Amino acid sequence: MTKRNTTLTSKENFSEVNIVSVLQPFKLKPACKDYLWGGERLEKEYGKNYGISPLAETWECSVHPDGVSIIDSGELKGMSLDAAIRKYPSMLGTHPKAICGEGELPVLIKLIDAGQAASVQVHPDDEYARIYENGGNGKAEMWYVLDAKEDARLVYGFHQDMNEETIKKAIKEGTIEKYLQKVPVQKDDVFYIEPGLVHAIGEGILLAEIQQNSNVTYRLYDYNRKDQSGNLRELHLDKALEVANIQKSGEPHQPMRVLQYKPGCATELLCRCKYFQVERMLVNVCGMENIGLVAAGKESFNILLCIEGEGELQHTERMNIKKGNCIFIPANCDGIMLKGKMQLLKIRC
Repeated sequence: MTKRNTTLTSKENFSEVNIVSVLQPFKLKPACKDYLWGGERLEKEYGKNYGISPLAETWECSVHPDGVSIIDSGELKGMSLDAAIRKYPSMLGTHPKAICGEGELPVLIKLIDAGQAASVQVHPDDEYARIYENGGNGKAEMWYVLDAKEDARLVYGFHQDMNEETIKKAIKEGTIEKYLQKVPVQKDDVFYIEPGLVHAIGEGILLAEIQQNSNVTYRLYDYNRKDQSGNLRELHLDKALEVANIQKSGEPHQPMRVLQYKPGCATELLCRCKYFQVERMLVNVCGMENIGLVAAGKESFNILLCIEGEGELQHTERMNIKKGNCIFIPANCDGIMLKGKMQLLKIRC
């Protein structure tokens, strides 16, 4: 096929469908972030050996310009994920939420290790972001807790009604923490963080984050920490207060989760919102037996994030999977077979 840099026309898009339908699932190499609150667990336990310390976040599946994932297997190896989507847009599927612009993907998937507490922050919704952030997306996100130290807590809104004057004064005086609702966290918890909710990941929490494709964060408070140059980290107080819900937040409740069993696998729905759907898969297939578990129909891509164990994915070729791997399965890629003993998060539109 002749290499071209021009944008595909609708007629050319139609001709791409046959190419996309035979694309293999492929692994992704993440973009890495060395924020000062990061730790060492992503490197030690998830194989993220990229010479970065501290390692706070790995953007496992991302087309965001602040950190683009790179295809790490198959015929497209070495190509950035956004470039692959521009060339083969049909890999996203036909679902309206999957079609969001040239080279775009509606979700961004991260692994996050809070060696120290992350900043107290808030994200805007789509309407605010479109007006004040150059037409970008807002940021709704879901957290799945992979592990947490015994006394770990996260910030989930305020435990009383607040006003802007009280918040500004408390931030200036360093007393804002006494107003924040801090929630105990344990492994396997799920939290949905909607736009406007003031939140923070506490020290000792390791989690997977599934979010909208956005990097708009307004930092409200950062414990008066200084960066490597000795400067206080920037706060975004005005915008944060414009979008934040400063009324008393209800306590988060864990969603009702029902395991559905089939031979070799159990699945449960963790989150379904207007932007994405997340399921947890527990695969236990040994010996020569194979179980067909993932059907990426024409509607949506699927993304598999291995959070425990190891195994194998089979399509027209075999792919080894281990803890920390992220695999993109294009739409129209049916007949996926899995084997091994592992836990996966499956994300789609």
